[in-house]
Amino acid sequence: MEEFKQDYPLWMEQPVAWGEMDALGHVNNTVYFRYFENIRIACFDKLQLMETLAGLNYAPVLSETQCRFRRPVYFPDKLLLGTRIAEVKADRMVMEYGIYSLSQQAVTTSGRATVVSVDTRTGRPTAMPQVLLDALQPYLAALAKA
Repeated sequence: MEEFKQDYPLWMEQPVAWGEMDALGHVNNTVYFRYFENIRIACFDKLQLMETLAGLNYAPVLSETQCRFRRPVYFPDKLLLGTRIAEVKADRMVMEYGIYSLSQQAVTTSGRATVVSVDTRTGRPTAMPQVLLDALQPYLAALAKA
C-alpha cells in the first residue's frame, strides 16, 4: 500500500457500495470510470484548479479515457484511488490512475485519461494557462523521481 501511495501522489479512499455490483457479484465495469472521475475531481480540488482558473475562459475537458481490469473487486471493500500526472503537452495532460483494494492488498485496476485544455468561448483546444502548468510542477517533479 505504501508503494501505491508513492506511485500515486494524489490519492483518496473510496468505499465500495453494494449498488455498484453487477449480476456476477463484482463491481460493474462502468463504475470504474466513476472512480476515475472521483480521483480526477479530487486532484483538481487539491490543485484548486477551478478557483485558480475562474475568469480565464479555460476548462479542462476529458477527451479520452481507458481502463484495464486486473482483478475483480467485491463488496464490502475499501479502495485507494490514486492519480498522477504522466505527461503534459501545450494543450493537454495525461493522467494515470490506479485502484488498490485494501481487502486484497493489491492493485486491481489501472487507467489513463487525456484532459484537453479548452477555450470556453470557442470550444476549441488552447494552450494550458501558465498558472495551471505551475500548479502541476510539483507532481511532475515527483513523477520524475519515481
